[in-house]
Amino acid sequence: MADDALLSRVEDAGINASAPPQQRWMDGWIVRTSPGKAKRARCINAVAAGQQPLDRKLARAAAVYAEAGLPMVVRITRFSQPARLDDELAARGFSSLDDTRVMVCTALPRRAGALPAGVVLEPMASADFAAEVGAMRESPPEQIRAHAERLASSPVPYRGWVLRRDGRVLACGQTATEADLVGLYDVFTREEARGQGLARLLCEHLLSQAASGGAAIGYLQCEADNTPARRIYHRLGFADGYAYHYRQAPAGFAG
Repeated sequence: MADDALLSRVEDAGINASAPPQQRWMDGWIVRTSPGKAKRARCINAVAAGQQPLDRKLARAAAVYAEAGLPMVVRITRFSQPARLDDELAARGFSSLDDTRVMVCTALPRRAGALPAGVVLEPMASADFAAEVGAMRESPPEQIRAHAERLASSPVPYRGWVLRRDGRVLACGQTATEADLVGLYDVFTREEARGQGLARLLCEHLLSQAASGGAAIGYLQCEADNTPARRIYHRLGFADGYAYHYRQAPAGFAG
């Protein structure tokens, strides 16, 4: 089991890797307003207690999200401040969303299995990767553009990869590396290619490449009820490190 010091580093790495250009610091809160799909890039990360009363901060944040045309969402982790923030938001009618696990691997695979005949692993530039994974997910154009923008401006370098056969992308995934930590992001398999072990092979290749480059610890985020994905990650050596969820403000909330 990973210790608290490591989990705190993983949390920092995840926050850095999901940083969009649309963010601001607000009395201990990182307030993000990207129009993309990922909630991590359009939520509040309450990383410090700050000095202002909670209701005043919520009112200020509500105005920011109203101006951006986005729902107001707060990410709640074991590191969120103040410690009773989740209870305080629940008492104000904020609903709970997306029970998620941060999974950690402290022994990265050093070798990857052979790819099926005709399947090749190829790198892909960030903008092309955002377009490809967005098309497979059937994301709207605005979300695809926001994803590409976030990848291009990220303070943590991303590397995108795809598995391709006969010119067609079957699966994709990205790594974001910071010091000796490597995060897995955007792992997705095209529907007709599922059930062939491609996601596991892709992750093995990405993690072993990262290990060869000096990474020692892997991390990822996976929704708690995504049993097929969690099964793959467990087989790769990942274990649950901590949980997080989101709290979304009720309609019309103004603080």
